[in-house]
Amino acid sequence: MTSRILIIKHGAFGDIMQAEGALRDIRENHPQADITLLTTPAFRAILEHCPWVDHVMVDAREPRWRLDRMLALRSRLREGRFDMVYDLQNSKRTAFYYRWMLKGTPWSGTAPGCSHPHKAKAPKKIRTLDRLAGQLRDAGLNVKWSLHPDLSWLADDVTELLQQAGVTSPYIVLVPGCSARHPQKRWPHYDKLAEKLIGDGWCVAMAPGPDEMELAKTIPGIRITDVKGLLNWFELAGVLKNAAFVVGNDTGPSHMAAHLGTPGLALFGSYSPAERTGIIRENFGVIEVEDLAELPVDRVQAEMMKRLKPQSNSV
Repeated sequence: MTSRILIIKHGAFGDIMQAEGALRDIRENHPQADITLLTTPAFRAILEHCPWVDHVMVDAREPRWRLDRMLALRSRLREGRFDMVYDLQNSKRTAFYYRWMLKGTPWSGTAPGCSHPHKAKAPKKIRTLDRLAGQLRDAGLNVKWSLHPDLSWLADDVTELLQQAGVTSPYIVLVPGCSARHPQKRWPHYDKLAEKLIGDGWCVAMAPGPDEMELAKTIPGIRITDVKGLLNWFELAGVLKNAAFVVGNDTGPSHMAAHLGTPGLALFGSYSPAERTGIIRENFGVIEVEDLAELPVDRVQAEMMKRLKPQSNSV
């Protein structure tokens, strides 16, 4: 009999990117299982393309005082008749789901009383990838991919798109924005960096999201959105995968680039330790400073040039 598995991963975007390896490990440990992933509406399109899951269920995370919505979600979850739940979100909300909606179902995570508890004493202080790997090991799984996410399946062929936008290889992608809710994550000197890179003969490109469209207009370089409009996730992944280098803030596209294997650099202020985010890879480094506004352009450019793969630019 085929087992039925539920994985819970609501977000955020960078966390979704980092969970790819854990999803693959769950699939490889349950090759015949029917796997459903519970996520939020923003990530449905991405995860419907994920080769490691069979179905995507959307959870709008309605207020818990909306009992009608909570009852409807409980009904949907119970109809799934799941044999096992891997809670990769491990939030107060998902602990509530365990307690009120799926009590008694075998459950991996940090929900009090669950059958397969993650044994780490302070999981929120552990690097994301280590935390995911540790949770799956505690659930008795063989772990191979959790520490090595690979988002190659996410990237579209963007050859024609890049040609239409006038982007020539090799090119460098700048990710100057982030969610409007976190302005402290934005390094304010991308315009000066772009000027230096273009002066050195590099093709500089940007694919800004909705919160960065106006910001991108102040930075020299090619805005791919001027030709295409907003890119979807798969086009963005294609642009990042084919870049010679990516430099960006602590934001989703930077995490995506890191797990696509693209060489790059993320810029962090003091708000969050970079090591804990899981963005640091062999191909992707970080600069951490107390105040991003004080991080000089020359330091960023020097670190970029050290990390760039040996190749000729357009000069």
